[in-house]
Amino acid sequence: MRGLRRTDRAITADEAMAILNKAEYGVLSTVSPDGKPYGVPLNFCISNHCVYFHCAMEGHKIENIETNRFVSFCVVGSCEILPDQFGTNYESAIVSGEVEEVFDNAKQIALEGLLKKYSSDYFEKGLAYIENLKAKTRVFKISIVQLSGKARKK
Repeated sequence: MRGLRRTDRAITADEAMAILNKAEYGVLSTVSPDGKPYGVPLNFCISNHCVYFHCAMEGHKIENIETNRFVSFCVVGSCEILPDQFGTNYESAIVSGEVEEVFDNAKQIALEGLLKKYSSDYFEKGLAYIENLKAKTRVFKISIVQLSGKARKK
């Protein structure tokens, strides 16, 4: 894997993890069987140094994952356009890892993690929602093999 070109903008793994934890969504990048890239925005949560996401029972990203389990997942944290400097203050994190489907207790924990992140004020109601749709939902985890980040700040 290539190194970070702008090493002056590199941040620590802890800082990258903090950006990952506070991001509202991320972009999952996969590769199709014919070698074409595919990126899709996702809701996600972090637990035990893994990224978890849910999706429908079938689709393009699942076909890609079934062919190639290696993925990239990126998030952008705070961002400020600096028009007079022709630049941007930003922070971002990129995960590289392997993705696999989770089941049973791991699936439930991930769905509850998503519920806590996005609908914490409706947790009890959300548990019933999960129970009603769990059979129609697949949950995957990305085991983080590499985490990097960079930032440009004032």
